[in-house]
Amino acid sequence: MNKTSMILDVDTGVDDAYAVLFAALHPAINLLGITCVDGNTHVDQVVANTLKVLDAAQAGDIPVARGATRPLLGPSQYAEYVHGADGMGDLGIAPSTRQVDPRSAIELLRDLIEGSKDLVTLVPIAPLTNIAIFLRAFPETAKKIHRIVLMGGSTSAGNATPVAEFNVWHDPEAAAIVFSSGVPITMYGLDVFMRPGISSQEASVLKSSSEPSAQFAGQLIEAFIERLHISPLTLGDYGAVVAAIYPELFTTQMFDVVVDTSSGPARGQTICDRRDDFLKDLEPLGLENPAKVRVVMDLDVEAVRQLWLKTIDKGWS
Repeated sequence: MNKTSMILDVDTGVDDAYAVLFAALHPAINLLGITCVDGNTHVDQVVANTLKVLDAAQAGDIPVARGATRPLLGPSQYAEYVHGADGMGDLGIAPSTRQVDPRSAIELLRDLIEGSKDLVTLVPIAPLTNIAIFLRAFPETAKKIHRIVLMGGSTSAGNATPVAEFNVWHDPEAAAIVFSSGVPITMYGLDVFMRPGISSQEASVLKSSSEPSAQFAGQLIEAFIERLHISPLTLGDYGAVVAAIYPELFTTQMFDVVVDTSSGPARGQTICDRRDDFLKDLEPLGLENPAKVRVVMDLDVEAVRQLWLKTIDKGWS
């Protein structure tokens, strides 16, 4: 089986946990390392949460590095109202004894990309602060990135604001740098984010599994279904990881995209030019200096769900 060499950039949170579990367990992924960034919660808690998830996956020695402590501009805006004070539902999960890599996130990104014999796919499922700093700090290494498959943005409505998705809204300046970098980008955004989900019944089955990864996932899902009063619960960020290895399960379109970095009500919006060719010819004024971005617009929901379930719980049928 051909493997995709991958680096995750995370702000672990709950749905990041589903993505990290999958990436650590799926045989088609060579998980080179994980970088952590301020986002759902503060970066030190993100690091602690990520190590706990790797424990649940019984993963090998995957380097985890601490990254940016705040957005490029402005204050942090945490999502504790969703993820809990510790970012993992305040479930009291035991701390990990794994060691944090002594390098910074951008140093780890540099070393892993330079040291890989294969092309590397970056999968940021968090605010893009680390990735933006890396692209600016090490532009020659950045040329060796195969592509970026990110969770962020939207071609329609937002969640942090009426028009802005949380990861982009948390650090719009960083997102603008990444989108305009010239690295090929696939955007897995809010247009599809909520669709693959796990029910409370499925969570109960996972909890009763003999697999530690499934037990851990089932506990998280069940707790958040109770917390948010919603079932099924989205697998969220995981979608970006699977889009990187099974693109045939997704329908994408190329759009011109600009990130709004203004201070107005559209701050953090990913403005996508969705006009058809007729309208573009009729009204030729377009976006200024847009990025060409491949945007996920649809997916095989059941195939994506089942892939996650069978990877997390090897006994799932």
